[in-house]
Amino acid sequence: MESVRPSATAPSGFWRPAGPDRLECGICPRRCRLRDGQRGFCGVRGNVGGALVLLVYGRAGGMCVDPIEKKPLHHFLPGTPVLSFGTAGCNLGCRFCQNWSLSRAPAAAAGLAPAGPEAIARAALERNCRSVAFTYNDPVVAHEYCLDTAQACRERGLRTVAVSAGYQCPGPREAFYRHMDAANIDLKGFTDRFYRRYCAGRLEPVLDTLRYLRRETGVWLEVTTLLIPGLNDAPAELEALTGWMVANLGPDVPLHFSAFHPDGRLLEVPPTPRGTLLAARGIALANGIRHVYAGNLPGREGTATRCHRCGHLLIGRDGYDLWAWELAPEGRCPRCGTRCPGVFEARPGAWGSRRMPVHLEG
Repeated sequence: MESVRPSATAPSGFWRPAGPDRLECGICPRRCRLRDGQRGFCGVRGNVGGALVLLVYGRAGGMCVDPIEKKPLHHFLPGTPVLSFGTAGCNLGCRFCQNWSLSRAPAAAAGLAPAGPEAIARAALERNCRSVAFTYNDPVVAHEYCLDTAQACRERGLRTVAVSAGYQCPGPREAFYRHMDAANIDLKGFTDRFYRRYCAGRLEPVLDTLRYLRRETGVWLEVTTLLIPGLNDAPAELEALTGWMVANLGPDVPLHFSAFHPDGRLLEVPPTPRGTLLAARGIALANGIRHVYAGNLPGREGTATRCHRCGHLLIGRDGYDLWAWELAPEGRCPRCGTRCPGVFEARPGAWGSRRMPVHLEG
């Protein structure tokens, strides 16, 4: 475990003593046991003087204004801009991580810049964002920072979005999602073997988070699975994953399949073929998931939102750009009146596919 070099810190309530010279972190199922001066697996939570602290409080990286569809969220304020930012560190060790430069702290932490909760909320308002997203690395490791930022956002009428792998313990999970309006959970595969071998984690805690969000909160939920050729894209595994989703989350939780590209420590695997994404989408639709998207593909195939009852086009997308909007008031189909699940307004946003970097002053 890495040694602690405190910079911007905040105390955490989610820990307990673990013997005469250690404490146990309670944020995630790893439950790292730390001596004074040690960081946990995530790299950003550590034992300082016998107490657990967050070591990157008020420091952010990668801040920019994105389309909400990039999170990806297709049924939450479509077309609107979202201020996105991350910190550093992660409580999983995915060999295929697409954001490894932020997630593998402490080396990444050196590039973070000061960004207090109030400053982030102000920056979002100044840029006409409708929401703020905690993303790029997993926000659960920056629990206290994210919650304070979410509170500052809500006080200004901004929505909050968590993009997470869902690897949390029940107590902090409940506290975390009490402050969130929407979430996209990354379901990385559907076998414990895959999680252990390629993510250094376990599957069941993620499934627990998904069940919790759907059954016990009002947080709008969407799910993403990155398909990696030969590792988690077998038809039998996708049958099991999508069948589990319908049985446990219901048919209305949107599912996004996204394409892998070689990154992190998995450079020997080729990119995901277009046909794999579209075949996975077909499996999910056949198993009863009503809204399934083939992500990060150019063009319009597999990206449209249609009425699950009559098939009428409700939202047309070309990448992150909206080219059609047919939703009636309250998110209903204009042809048959069926409500499309999600969080919609009378008119869509018009942000498009732009990406605007944000640099805070001071």
